[in-house]
Amino acid sequence: MSPLTAIVTGASDGLGKSFALELASRKINLVLVSLPASGLPELADYILKNFELKVTIFEADLTVAESCTSLFDFLKNSGLTAHILINNAGLGNWSWFGDKNPGFYKKQIELNVIAPVLLTHLFLAQLDEERTAYLLNVGSLAGKFVVPKKQVYGATKSFISYFTRCLQLEMENANISISLLSPGGINTKPELLALNHKLKGIAKATITEPNRVAYEAIHGMFLGKREIIPGGINKLMVLLNSILPQFIKAIIIKSKLKPVIKM
Repeated sequence: MSPLTAIVTGASDGLGKSFALELASRKINLVLVSLPASGLPELADYILKNFELKVTIFEADLTVAESCTSLFDFLKNSGLTAHILINNAGLGNWSWFGDKNPGFYKKQIELNVIAPVLLTHLFLAQLDEERTAYLLNVGSLAGKFVVPKKQVYGATKSFISYFTRCLQLEMENANISISLLSPGGINTKPELLALNHKLKGIAKATITEPNRVAYEAIHGMFLGKREIIPGGINKLMVLLNSILPQFIKAIIIKSKLKPVIKM
C-alpha cells in the first residue's frame, strides 16, 4: 500500500513546522501549505534531505477563500489524494479588543474559522473510501476559558471545537477518524516566549513546547482520540473548568493572569 499523504496548513514555522517534522519521522508524504515567502521551500528541502519523502509545497493566503479550492485543484491535477488534513493555520493575538482594527479581526475569522471549514469540506470530497482518513483540527484551551485579551481568538477556537464535535457525530460510521487538539500556550515565536516567561505558577505550567504538542497530537490522532489535550496540568484545568462555578473560575483566571492583564 502506498504511503499516506498529509496536508499541513501553516506549516512554515511554529506548531505547523513541528507537525511536518513529526509526520516526516513517521514516513508520511507531505503537502505543506503556508504564505508565500514564509520559508516553505527551505523546510521542504530539509525534509527531503533528511527523510527522503515526497514533499509538495503550496504557497497561498488561506484568508482568500479561492485559495482553498485552488489547493485541492492543484492536488487533483498532480494526481495526489490527501489522507490526512491538519487544520493548523491560525492567527492569534494578545490585545484589548479596541486595540486592533476591524480588518485584523476579519482576517482572524477568515483564517481561523472559514478556511478550516472550506478545507475540511474539500478534503472529505476527495477521500478514498477504502482507506482510513484522519482529520485533526487545532483548537485551543482559549476556546474553553474566558480569557482577557483573547476575545475573538478564543471565540474562533470555540467554533472549531463545536464544528469538530459535530463532525465526529455526523461521520462516526464513515472511514475517518476526527480529532480535536486543545493545547494551552505554546512557545512558537520569540514574542510568545517572552510573554510566557512572565507567567508564574499554574499559568506557566500550562505552556508546552511545539515539538511535544505535535508528537502528542499525531500520536493521539492515529489512536483515534476525539480530543487531545497535551500536558497534565492542562487536563486538570479542563476537568476543574467542568465542575467549578463560573464566579470561582473568573477569580482564578484574573489572579493567575494578573501580571500580564495590566500590560
